[in-house]
Amino acid sequence: MMLRWTVCAAAAIALSGCQALGAIDSAAEPTDLYTVTPKSTFDLDLPSVYWQLAVEVPVSAASLNTGRIAIQMTPTSTDYFAKVAWTDRAPLMVQTRIVDSFENTRKIVAVSRESIALRANYVLQPDLRNFEAMYFYGQPPIVKVRIIAKLVRMPDRQIIAVGSFERCVRARADKVPKVVDAFDQALGSVIKRLVSWTLRTPPPRPPSDDAPYDIGRYRNPANAVVDSENCPKGNDTSMVPSTDE
Repeated sequence: MMLRWTVCAAAAIALSGCQALGAIDSAAEPTDLYTVTPKSTFDLDLPSVYWQLAVEVPVSAASLNTGRIAIQMTPTSTDYFAKVAWTDRAPLMVQTRIVDSFENTRKIVAVSRESIALRANYVLQPDLRNFEAMYFYGQPPIVKVRIIAKLVRMPDRQIIAVGSFERCVRARADKVPKVVDAFDQALGSVIKRLVSWTLRTPPPRPPSDDAPYDIGRYRNPANAVVDSENCPKGNDTSMVPSTDE
């Protein structure tokens, strides 16, 4: 009887070990990782500025605050591609590309993530509202990227400008690499306009206590920038470009 109990116990331990190994194997299932690129080309008349900028991690909905690549089969649902992911959570990846793009302009004294604790003259606060591939307009999907940004003057923490930047691009095929290309193009266009707007909005010299603060210009809602191109109007998608070859 004792021998039978010992054999059964050993079998149970072995079975639990196999189950645990199976869970580990499942968790370690290979995942294809993708990323997006920063902008490196800008308008020649982009001004040089002599202030420092900190870029905060973009705020986003929980459905976008993940490393998974978001898709929408309907306007009111969110799902994700299987077995693929971004190289980082989407807001962190977008923050890195925004910082990289500012550096690529060579028009700013210093720019960094806010977590570095840079003594910044201005803080850029992005809000990542859209970062998904929309399938409800047909296939291949349309990628939509929208960022609403606030530019905050330090140290008084006054919001001096608000801008909304939105772009849509249709993927060339319903395959993950092609959809990622559409993400890259749409985000790149948004970042290019966001960087240009940020550098052009404040005076080129750092703010000081003696600097005039034109509240009529900066806090008037009518002066908020809305920059939207190539996105569907109702069910009309004729204006949506495909990714570049």
